[in-house]
Amino acid sequence: MRLVMDLSAFFESRVCIVSGKGGVGKTTLSAVLAVMAASSGQQVLLVDVEGKSGLSNAFGANPLEYEAVTLSQGVFARNITAEQALLEFFQDHNLNWVSKRLQSMNLVDVIATAAPGIKDILVLGKVKQIERRGTYDLIIVDAPAAGHTLTFLNSAAGLIDAVRVGPVRTQARDVQEMLTDPSRTQVILTTLPEETPVNETVETAEALVDLKIKVGAVLVNGWYSPCPAATVDEIRAAAVTAGTVMPDEEAQALADASSFVNMRHRLQQTQLARLEDMLALPILQLPFLFTADLGRPGIDTLTKALETAITDFETEAPAVTLPSSDGKTA
Repeated sequence: MRLVMDLSAFFESRVCIVSGKGGVGKTTLSAVLAVMAASSGQQVLLVDVEGKSGLSNAFGANPLEYEAVTLSQGVFARNITAEQALLEFFQDHNLNWVSKRLQSMNLVDVIATAAPGIKDILVLGKVKQIERRGTYDLIIVDAPAAGHTLTFLNSAAGLIDAVRVGPVRTQARDVQEMLTDPSRTQVILTTLPEETPVNETVETAEALVDLKIKVGAVLVNGWYSPCPAATVDEIRAAAVTAGTVMPDEEAQALADASSFVNMRHRLQQTQLARLEDMLALPILQLPFLFTADLGRPGIDTLTKALETAITDFETEAPAVTLPSSDGKTA
């Protein structure tokens, strides 16, 4: 299959699961994807499954709760936990008395984690229910860190093998159907252009192919653009031309900073080349923002950068041949 990527094709799956190694900016890029989709007129639900405050902080909002809240125009968000999903499951099946009894005996957490995979299937089951309702055009799941993501996404297959009958098997089967249908679900991988994150991204992408789950693209975060190299004398001369005087120590600091950025850029280019060599996927670069707290301005900056990267990929890059689930080209 020859891939032509544009803004509409980027979100052709109704559920977008964002995964990446801890610390690569996965939550930030989940917010970026949500804002980008909303800017094209879609109603987007951001889902946090780990109970962290990163998503709400990105929009300057209060910590997320189980019920959806509005973060910005077209962007809604909620936190989904296994315990809350379990209680709602009982309520949806007219078993309110079971729900109340479990809460009164403090057994909700025990039941939600009673067997391997139950916790994950409860969360994914809730995502599946929201997707089926069609309230939102797009659901973006800020998934667990890459190592847990594979366990998270493989929980349905594991429970189908382990449980032969009953509502748990039915739920697992429905979740598995959602995950393996590319029109319904895709995974967006996030990484930094560094050796360890790149290695983990490649391993995750290959594992997702084995699980027959579509991988849409790889977002390379924290990209350094090269700086013009300049000596201390050249920097001081430029300052004079600008009508000011720059002390030697400040000029030296600027020269050192330029040298550092260019060194980082060269190292990043090496890792990007490795990534492109090992994965036949769209790989999009997002700039490093020199700020400690991104906030909404940073999200908007990265959103524009991603839109540009997608447009550049579509107009300049050759078509990409994607691997199918059996390892052959499609």
